[in-house]
Formats: sequence, C-alpha cells, structure tokens
Amino acid sequence: MSDRATVTVDLAKITENTRRVRAHLPGVAIVAVTKVTCGTPEVARAMLAGGASALGESRLENIERLRSAGIDVPFWLLRATPPGLASETVRLADVSLASEVVTVEALDRAARAEGVRHQILAMVDLGDLREGMLPAELPEFLDHVATLGSIDLIGIGTSLTCYGGVVPDEENLGELAHLAHLAAARLGRPMLVSGGMSSSIDAALSGRLPDSVDNLRVGESIILGVSTVTREPLPGLHTDAITVEVPVIECKLKPSLPRGVVAQDAFGNVPAFEDRGERRRAICAIGRQDAPPTGLRPLDPRVEVLGASSDHLILDVHDLPESPAVGDAIAFVPTYAATLALFTSPYVEKRFVGGAS
Repeated sequence: MSDRATVTVDLAKITENTRRVRAHLPGVAIVAVTKVTCGTPEVARAMLAGGASALGESRLENIERLRSAGIDVPFWLLRATPPGLASETVRLADVSLASEVVTVEALDRAARAEGVRHQILAMVDLGDLREGMLPAELPEFLDHVATLGSIDLIGIGTSLTCYGGVVPDEENLGELAHLAHLAAARLGRPMLVSGGMSSSIDAALSGRLPDSVDNLRVGESIILGVSTVTREPLPGLHTDAITVEVPVIECKLKPSLPRGVVAQDAFGNVPAFEDRGERRRAICAIGRQDAPPTGLRPLDPRVEVLGASSDHLILDVHDLPESPAVGDAIAFVPTYAATLALFTSPYVEKRFVGGAS
C-alpha cells in the first residue's frame, strides 16, 4: 500500500468485461472509450485484447498519448473539434464526430493539406439535447459533405443518456436506423449505424436494439461493469476492475455534532448533521480536489462516507470491529464521476495489475 491515494486497475477484468460486452452485442463493432481514464495506454490495450475494434477519446491530447505509446488502431474523436484544431484532428484521429458544416469544411481543408482522407460520423440529436443536428437538417448536411473532396461520411450516430438522461429504445434507435437508411440511399453507399454509448447495452439485453445498429461507443460499462441507465451491475461483468485505496491520517472518537455556530463550509454549502452521539471517525488523505465524496463507495459496508473538504475525506468507522490505525488503507469502488476525477488528479497514484489475457 502506498502512502498516497492509489487507484488500482485490474487489466484482466477490463479485458474480460470487454469480451463479455461483445458477447452481449453480436454483430456490433465496439469502439472502446478510454476517456474516463484520460487515455491510459494500459487500459486501452486491455480493451483491445478483449476484442474492441477501435478506440474512442474526447481529447486530442489523450489520442496523442495513446499513439505515442505505440497503439496503432483506428481512433475516434468523440467530441466535435473546434475548426481551429482541424489540422491536429486529421493528424491524430481517423474518425471524428460532426454536426456543423463549418467544422467539416475545416476538416476537409486540413485533410487536403495533409494529403489524407478523414472520416466523419454525422451526429443527430434524437432527444438527449447534447450534440447533434436535428433530423430535418440531415439531408442538407449530407448534400454539402458530399461535395467535399477529402471527407468520407461513414455513418450516422447519436448520443443518448449522457446529458438529458434519455434511454435508448425502439423508437429513438429505430429513428436513427431509418435516418441511416435514408442517408445510404442519398449517398449511394452503406452507412454505419452508431447507436449511442454504454446505455444502449440495456436495449440490447432487453431485445430493443434494432438489428441495423452495428456500432456502439462503450466505455463506462466495460470499465465499471454497470448499466449507465440504472447503475446496476450488468450480467457477468466485473464491477471492481477499478478500486482506490486511501491512507488513514487520523482516527478518533468524536461527537457527531459540531460545536459552535454553523455557517457555510468551504464550498458554500450549509452542512446538516444528525446527533448520533460519539462515533469513531477516520480521516483519509484524499478530498474533493481528487474525487467527489459521494462517488466513493466503501468496499466494507460498515464504513460510511460522511463528507469531505478539499483534501480530507471524513468517514464513520464506528461499526468496524477494530478501529483502523493511522497509515492503514481504506478501499473504495468509485463511480464514473469519481473515476474521472481520480484519473485526472495528479495527486492520485495509478497502479496496474493482472495484465491483458
């Protein structure tokens, strides 16, 4: 155990999760999304070992990191690029998501200057209100893109659940499939039907995923093993491929109510407390600068997260049979939000075990 907060990634479990996701989705190509781990090469290799056909990232910096690590597979840029980064985009990404003509024109100019062709996925907003043109805008978009000499439009995609919480179902995914069919007829070639992200796995498991959906961009369900619709475990997937251990820096018996006049805490909130008498409390060396406390689930259910300041996580450990000693580690399974923050924090060590198998 390190004297610092440490994330441990079991790469074998990520590989196995990838294989099992693919088994749930026969005939669907998986673009494995590494963005929650900030483009960690070890995680990317584990996903590829499990059968992912490409890697998806939302940051060009992460794609560059993965390419520099010697990973040579198709890369998808999952956030539309600003036109000013078009040259970097066509250099690093094979496919990018697009919904604005001005962006695609910039990509076309950049690809022509580099002497390459760049592929795009046309994004359509089917109700989640994140990115994408409205369906009525698609025909004009297709016609304009068809005039560009260095751009290949390879399919139609949508994003669901991430922002608006809209659940993929027969209606919205059926509409996506219909739009892709119309686009194929208009352009005279087959189109990928990229039916969203991890949340579409639920539709597949319940038989609501249209047969024509042949591509998904999947990250959270592979890495954390849960449905992004319910946050419940998906069948056969590991939910502990990522854990975080944090050292105890204080453990004392204290009152459960503060003493004095209560005002705002460091984050502008007025905290509320329940009088539970004196309780054994542990303070751990991690805080909101590293992860939201609500996103850290103790592996031992007898440990309760009470809250956090910038640098301290406060736990109720009264129900443990033995009080943790200073220097002991307490382990947690992080949520998606906490995983994202933990990998972004430079103060949290990362450790990889298991290896791809």
